[in-house]
Amino acid sequence: MRTDEFWALIDEARTGADGDSGAIMERLVALLAARDVTEIEGFDQHLWRVLAASYRADLWGAAYLINGGCSDDGFEYFRCWLLLQGRATFAQAVKDPDSLAGLPAIRQAAVTGAEFEAGEVLHLARNAYRKATASEMPEQEHAAYPKLDEFWDFDDEESARRQLPRLAALFVEPPAE
Repeated sequence: MRTDEFWALIDEARTGADGDSGAIMERLVALLAARDVTEIEGFDQHLWRVLAASYRADLWGAAYLINGGCSDDGFEYFRCWLLLQGRATFAQAVKDPDSLAGLPAIRQAAVTGAEFEAGEVLHLARNAYRKATASEMPEQEHAAYPKLDEFWDFDDEESARRQLPRLAALFVEPPAE
């Protein structure tokens, strides 16, 4: 599956879902299940390539601030949620994680404490394959994640302010005067 097709499917699933991750995922399963099995497998391969490309320490730091902490699984699920926000939002966040501070849902989370995860995205292709064929999708090799060397202390508020100033303004207490 080509990049444009992958994101077009996500955009189609987003239509009318009003940002509801569960509704987007249900729609994606239905859209995928209506396709040829090679396309379902291709979607899964592309999904893992996109997740590998977004496996970055600065984005992990953003997820950590936004969700009030973030394990390695939590970071995976956060990137899955981010993927459901569409291509432009995803690409901008990978390029500049601090740009997430401009999303209304993120700004709202600074007040409500909402967290953003959608780990079920990891199973979309398998669920669609099962729905389409009544059998399990064959195991596939997934894209390898890069090694992350440039971590900063996500709990250090001063580091957070330096690395992600806009997000830190939302999620980190102001320094004591």
